Amino acid sequence: MNWYVGVLKNYFGFSGRAHRQEYWMFVLFNFLIMVGLGIIENILGLPGVVSGLYSLAVFIPSLAVGFRRIHDIGKSAWWLLIGLVPVIGIIVLIIFFVLPSQPQSNQYGPVPA
Repeated sequence: MNWYVGVLKNYFGFSGRAHRQEYWMFVLFNFLIMVGLGIIENILGLPGVVSGLYSLAVFIPSLAVGFRRIHDIGKSAWWLLIGLVPVIGIIVLIIFFVLPSQPQSNQYGPVPA
């Protein structure tokens, strides 16, 4: 849970680097929260209202942690735009997100602690 809260605390942090674990733990907790909200919405009969608001609230931190994760492998955050290419773009991004971090400092900053 600390990884999730850490990303939210760094709401507008687009510079620097994010470890692979930080990115994937944020994705995992975000997914679990969305599933929980979906269940609650179905029970209350509010399809998409609460989860839509939640998605808007975490859009910027999700983008920021994606930027930092791409920086961690030594690539420009412009590579995130490849996700707009159907199918192949998503596959390329998933490969980038699972690559190990660069073990040394790079142009985007030192190795995160």
